[in-house]
Amino acid sequence: MDVQFRQLAINSSLLHPQPIAPRGMIDSLKVIEHLGYVQIDTISVVERAHHHILWNRVQNYDKEHLNRLLADQKIFEYWFHAASYIPMRDYRYALRQMNSVRRGESKYFNRGDSYLMQEILAQAKSEGQVCSRDFLNKNEKTVQGWWKSNIVRKSIEQLYMQGELMVCKRVGVEKFYALAENCLPSGLDLTEPNVEEYARYLFETVKRSHGVFTWKQLLHLKSGTELKIAMRSILNKQIDAKIIESVQLDSGEWLYVDLEKIDQFNVTEKSVKILSPFDNLVIHRDRLMALFNFDYRLECYVAPEKRQYGYFCLPILYGAELVGKIDCKAHRGEGILEILSFHLQAIINNKAHFIELLSTELERFAAFNHCVLDLQFQQKLNFN
Repeated sequence: MDVQFRQLAINSSLLHPQPIAPRGMIDSLKVIEHLGYVQIDTISVVERAHHHILWNRVQNYDKEHLNRLLADQKIFEYWFHAASYIPMRDYRYALRQMNSVRRGESKYFNRGDSYLMQEILAQAKSEGQVCSRDFLNKNEKTVQGWWKSNIVRKSIEQLYMQGELMVCKRVGVEKFYALAENCLPSGLDLTEPNVEEYARYLFETVKRSHGVFTWKQLLHLKSGTELKIAMRSILNKQIDAKIIESVQLDSGEWLYVDLEKIDQFNVTEKSVKILSPFDNLVIHRDRLMALFNFDYRLECYVAPEKRQYGYFCLPILYGAELVGKIDCKAHRGEGILEILSFHLQAIINNKAHFIELLSTELERFAAFNHCVLDLQFQQKLNFN
C-alpha cells in the first residue's frame, strides 16, 4: 500500500511517465493550473527552481514560456506559501491576502514609505511600467535620506503584496511592475472569497496536486480559527462521503488519500528525475518523511562545515522512490555541469539499470543548464 500511495503522490504531481508527454507553452500553463502554483527562487547554482520544476514536466519546456504566459495574462506572480507563479483563474483567492496587507494586518508587508509609494504608482501610471532601478537612480540629496535601496524595495514590495502593482515581465532577474488594472484580463472575477470558498480552494488544490496529503499541508503557513474550522469541515465531509480515506501511520501521523484517483494509475516503467529542492513533490518535508521515508533539507542555509550532502543537493526520484541526493553546479562560463557529490540512500536491486537512467538524465539536465557533463561524473556515482 505504501508503494501505491507514493505512486499516487508522484502521479498527482505530474512526475510519472505519460503516454503523451506535455509539450509547449499551452501544456506549461496546464501544468501550472494543475499544480496550483510553481515556486520562484533566486538561487542559480543550476537553473532556477521555477524553470527546473516545469522542465521536469514539460517535454520541450522553454524558459520564455513563463514570460509569454505572464504577458498573455494567463498567470501572475504572487505569494502562495512563497513567491510563485499562479494561474490567473485563481486570482480572486489571492485577494484575501492582498486586502489583509492593505489593511495593515501583516507585519511582514507594512514597511513601505507612503510618499514614495505614491511616486511609484504615479510613474507606473504615466510610464506604463516601473522597476526598482528607476528610483535608485534618483538624486538622493534632493529627496531626503530615505531614498535608498531598502526603502525602494520595501515600498515596491508593499504595493505588490497589497495588489496595486503586479509583475508584468522579467528580464533576467530584474522585475518590471505595472498597475494591477493593466495586468488583469477583462471579465476576471474580482470578488474576494469568503472563508468557506477560500478553504475549498486550498483543499481542492492540495488534493488535486498531491493525491496524498497531511493536515499540515492543507493549511501550510495559513492562520485563522475560522479557516481551520472551515477546512476541518470540508475534510470530514469528504471522509464521510468516502472520497478521502484517512490512514494512520506507525508514527501516529495521519495521511489523507484521494480514493477517486488511487486506482487510476499502474506505472510499471521506471524513470529517473532530478528534482528541484522547491519541487511541489518534495516541498513539504514532513510529508516527504512520512510518505517516502526520505529525510531532506536544503543545506545552502547551513554552515559549510555542517553540511552532509552539499550546498544545493537535489533529490533523485527513481520509480516510486526517492533514492538519493546529488549536488551539482553549472559552470556556465566553461559550459560544464560539475557533479560535486552523490549520495545513494536506498537499496536498489538493479543498479546497472538505475545508473544507465541516471546518466541519461544527468546528460539531459546538463543540456537544460546549457552545459555538458563533467567528464569525471561517472567516477563520482559511487555505489559502494
